[in-house]
Amino acid sequence: MTEDFWSPVRLSIQVAGLAGVLVFFLGIILARLMSKKKFKGRVLLETAFLLPLVLPPSVVGFLLIVIWGKNGVPGQFIEMVFNQPIMFTWWAAVIASTVVAFPLMYQSAKTGFEGIDEEIENAARVDGAGEWRLFLSVSLPLAVKSIVTGAILSFARALGEFGATLMFAGNIPGKTQTIPTAIYIAMDSGNMTLAWLWVAVIIVLSFIMLFVVTYIK
Repeated sequence: MTEDFWSPVRLSIQVAGLAGVLVFFLGIILARLMSKKKFKGRVLLETAFLLPLVLPPSVVGFLLIVIWGKNGVPGQFIEMVFNQPIMFTWWAAVIASTVVAFPLMYQSAKTGFEGIDEEIENAARVDGAGEWRLFLSVSLPLAVKSIVTGAILSFARALGEFGATLMFAGNIPGKTQTIPTAIYIAMDSGNMTLAWLWVAVIIVLSFIMLFVVTYIK
């Protein structure tokens, strides 16, 4: 295979990998907090966390451009610090993938934490375990299946992200061109053989990840 073929594959795995790491830690932290804390506006906040699951990719891409573009405060800050906009960069692809993958990690981890018997955690507290030790030694191990499931599903979602990435990161070969955008361009140019090869790669990767999720349940 040529470099033109493998470049989107490597980039997709790298982007999905970093996005997966980000949503893994962010999802676990927020899921733990939301599963234990009751406060006013909790439902609204949780709805906002899950919103990327149902929003059209074009809407997610539009919002990312508004927030991280030259007119958005985060975008202006990034451009001031790094002397370049974040749009149409590798990091833009990571941000887009992180946003769309986060709800899967969050929801799965939250389900795992909510399924833990409170009596087990209270017993650990009685034995002298602090909240941090309780989390690492008791809660995390008991929710590990749900957390692993969320991590795999969020990685798979990040790997297949197309719409928001295309709008926010563009389709720059060797820089922001992932497998989904490469398939789109290959089809548009009539190169069906190349498109089928990339389709085969992403199907195999997705099948393996879903097989693991099904197996560990």
